[in-house]
Amino acid sequence: MDGVSGPIPRILRAVDRFQQGRRWTAFPFGVVKKFGEDKAGNLAALIAYFGFFSLFPLLLVFVSVLGILLRGNPKLQQSVVTSALRDFPVIGDQISKNIHSLSGSGVALIVGILATLWAGLGVTQAAQNAMNTVWRVPNERWPNFLKSKFRGLLMLAILGTITVVATFASGLGTTSGATAVPLRIGGIAATLVLNLLLFMLTFQVLTSTRLSRRDVFPGAMTAAVLWTILQSAGGYYVTHQIKNASEVYGTFALVIGLLAWIYLGAQITLYCAEINVVKKERLWPRSLVRPPATEADERVEPAPLIEPVEPSDGRSEGAPVAENREAG
Repeated sequence: MDGVSGPIPRILRAVDRFQQGRRWTAFPFGVVKKFGEDKAGNLAALIAYFGFFSLFPLLLVFVSVLGILLRGNPKLQQSVVTSALRDFPVIGDQISKNIHSLSGSGVALIVGILATLWAGLGVTQAAQNAMNTVWRVPNERWPNFLKSKFRGLLMLAILGTITVVATFASGLGTTSGATAVPLRIGGIAATLVLNLLLFMLTFQVLTSTRLSRRDVFPGAMTAAVLWTILQSAGGYYVTHQIKNASEVYGTFALVIGLLAWIYLGAQITLYCAEINVVKKERLWPRSLVRPPATEADERVEPAPLIEPVEPSDGRSEGAPVAENREAG
């Protein structure tokens, strides 16, 4: 007997037995429950907050570096910038109008780029904190100040490289003629592969524990598919957000749209990171109602705090803290 009565508890028990007994329901429920236990929605909000304030400094650095490396090819510069802003549907054009390269030369330009880059590292720090929380990495194993900054710079270098490569892949989708359809399909496939590579490296670089490609592949593949779909259909989502926000916020609706888009991307990334954690540590099936708790529940939740008790009081050592305090 589980000590509950009434139709609602019985229905919940039946649903719980159903979802625990089938992998196709137990695994997704385990991911959703782990996401809630980690308060990953709050972590995604922090990433969105820092991402918003880091976006323009990082784009400024990106455009400035492109101006140096591709000084004799302004057309290619614009193509790369357009490819980078393609991840921001509807609002990408507005962003591009407010992004210009840093001016100056020599030491002054280098100092300006480094200072602006430093200002944009906040989002990488927030992402590292989120990944370490999701993977339950002990605080003493989190990277120190210098290591975290190095990881952030490495992640930005990877992102910049993949963005440049994506510029050439996106060119396949703009081809016309008899070969247009095959090339467009090839462009989508190339984008999917690049997104897969990006998410695999993101999960590995930003987590302070050693993860193999096999460990991060399921979540990275899921994230790549979802992000590729969003790149195609995200215009509707952002337009909807801007339309609703315009009635209240007016010209600030674009800011709301940008924040909503970054937050959505952060949530997808953390959900997919949870997929990797749940699969690797086999944190499923999870219980919907208790008792009883499943083995996965017990592995996720910490055991009650135990402290030794002096044998002179007639108790065995290792009594729970709550009982010891009552005795006092």
